[in-house]
Amino acid sequence: MLTTSLATLPLDNPVLSASGTFGSGWEGRQFSDLGHVGGLVSKTVTRAPRHGNPPPRIWETPSGMLNSIGLENKGVDYFLAETLPRMKQLAASGRKDGKHGPRVVINIGGESIDDFVHMAERFCQAGVDLLEVNLSCPNVQEGKLLFSTDPRMTERAVAAVKKVANVPVFAKLSPNVTDIVAIAKGAEQGGADGITAINTLIGMAVDWRKRRPILGKVIGGLSGPAIKPVALRMVWQIAAAVRLPIMAVGGVRSADDVLEFVCAGASAVQVGTAMFTDPGLMARIVDDLRQRLGAERTSIRELRGVLHHAAENAAGGCAR
Repeated sequence: MLTTSLATLPLDNPVLSASGTFGSGWEGRQFSDLGHVGGLVSKTVTRAPRHGNPPPRIWETPSGMLNSIGLENKGVDYFLAETLPRMKQLAASGRKDGKHGPRVVINIGGESIDDFVHMAERFCQAGVDLLEVNLSCPNVQEGKLLFSTDPRMTERAVAAVKKVANVPVFAKLSPNVTDIVAIAKGAEQGGADGITAINTLIGMAVDWRKRRPILGKVIGGLSGPAIKPVALRMVWQIAAAVRLPIMAVGGVRSADDVLEFVCAGASAVQVGTAMFTDPGLMARIVDDLRQRLGAERTSIRELRGVLHHAAENAAGGCAR
């Protein structure tokens, strides 16, 4: 009923954490049994430690949140030594009664192709389940999304990671582009095993009384329920254009949100901003999904992409 897969990687259910919103998962273990979720996605890991952007770095908005963290992290060496073992411990807690347990997904970020390749090699040697290549963070490089705005650069970065990876590679794409389908096709041409869509929308906040921007870096990434309609539209477009599984992300707060993304073409869905106020949400969504699918006598696999199936049937099988 709940089982799904990301390329060659089977999942117990389609619910994962979103990068940057739940640490490595270890930080949230006291709020719910994380052994029940489909996967844990790490905060973005970079080759060298990053101090991040100047504060303020978080700002609440109507129906969302702006962040300008700047990929603050302690670097790949620290992560491999201290954080990855804890993620694996959490994953092992869910491996019972024939379950796979939460999959360990590592989000890697870089400012060069060499950075991406270096980290892909290190994590594949250490043993993880999937790599999510963060091509699209708007809070570094002065907001210049070098790898996620040019299909050729996307293709090159993905192809380089694929050459050294022994696990599925998903490209995380930015919504801050004219045509996300062209970028998704670039990732597909580069050999990506799947797509994560979407990252945050670029936004800002202003304190008019002080006559200055609120965020220390001026711009930040908008996440939360406000971006869900945009994310749904982009997942639907990507699913119609490429033959790759999609991890959807953007404004998910409920089982109904998950199922909407699945109908639009997603194989799995990440939960992010909502867990800042409700860190036990992911596990409850899994339970709610089981109830809803049971009541409807259907499954994730049957619902996946039904919007496209309907279009194909209406067009005599030629929708794509």
